[in-house]
Amino acid sequence: MNVVDRTSAVSHYFTTMASALSGLEQFFGQPDRRFGEKGPPTLHLLPYLDRLRNSFTSWQNRIGFSGQFKIAQAESGFPIFQNVLELENDRAGAASRLSTIPDVGKLRAEMVDFILRQKEFPAALQQQIAERLYLEQVGAGEIFSPFVLPTTVAVSVNPQSRRPSYLVSWAAFDGVSTLPMIYLATVEDSSENVAKILVTETGTLNEEVEIPLPVGGLLNPELARGFDDFCAKNSAYSLTPATIATNMDRDFPNLHPKSVRRVVLGPLYSTGLTENSGRVTEILDRVRRPENAWVMTWTVQEVFSKREQPAVKGFFSSTPATQEFHIETHDLEAARMGVSTYEKHALVPHDAYQALYAANEVSAIFGNFKVHVISGNQIVSEV
Repeated sequence: MNVVDRTSAVSHYFTTMASALSGLEQFFGQPDRRFGEKGPPTLHLLPYLDRLRNSFTSWQNRIGFSGQFKIAQAESGFPIFQNVLELENDRAGAASRLSTIPDVGKLRAEMVDFILRQKEFPAALQQQIAERLYLEQVGAGEIFSPFVLPTTVAVSVNPQSRRPSYLVSWAAFDGVSTLPMIYLATVEDSSENVAKILVTETGTLNEEVEIPLPVGGLLNPELARGFDDFCAKNSAYSLTPATIATNMDRDFPNLHPKSVRRVVLGPLYSTGLTENSGRVTEILDRVRRPENAWVMTWTVQEVFSKREQPAVKGFFSSTPATQEFHIETHDLEAARMGVSTYEKHALVPHDAYQALYAANEVSAIFGNFKVHVISGNQIVSEV
């Protein structure tokens, strides 16, 4: 972990990350793009990318009055966890601190007056403006916190089981790996209270019930608080998706996880900034325009239920329905990840891809990655 002082490297880092996040938004924001052939739309990731963008804007403003910023240069290329915690702590006290700082318009007027009278740059006023902008940003709350509470983003009914099915998303920033992660889980609910409301006699979703999606928390209010607590305790990168799904299946007798996806963003590779892959950054150094000398990677992991063991109701005891999750043991990496399937992706600016191609390193570096090359408003996949 190295300290990045207020130099051109700082500006370069934030410009690079802004470009990478814009590229991810462009990729995931395509209306017809899904996870796999029948998975949920990737559009559900966009609110979390917005949170990341807001966090980076906040960190950039924070540098204006705090002076230092740390990233995991040799690991993920993302800010270290301490920076994430600082945003969260400052968010809690933003309102009271803002009350002691004049608004930006007044501060800028004071800056002009100071320059005219003193013939110097008012560094202290500039720092106050940076702090004000920072506090306004984090006070709004839409940042990528250490843990982002679950949200129900879609509701349907499984015609076979006649259960309501929720698509629930949440997110976490892992402190050990320094990687942001987004979860998407498809969960069926066998609770009688919601089935009576949401499922018609013909086994379809009751269209007369208005559901203002997205809904904060799990749609079932009786389980929502417990589900929040569960996700907060079961979102670490060290836990495999299979472990998370199995724990959910065990902890909630009326919830039946059919699929749990985890999208792990990063690592980011960038010339002059990261040291996480010497060969990649060495080649990126040859890219003519530094703003295009980066590679953003991400991994999509999924575990799904291959069958459900039905509930057993006995005279003295009963056993709830349980899921049998598929682990792809024929793929060593899938078995290590604890997943049914996974995909590795890399987003590369056209200039950077050309440099990698010219060095004859594309297949060596991106062996099992799906490569997406971005040029302006165009993304070409599977190059």
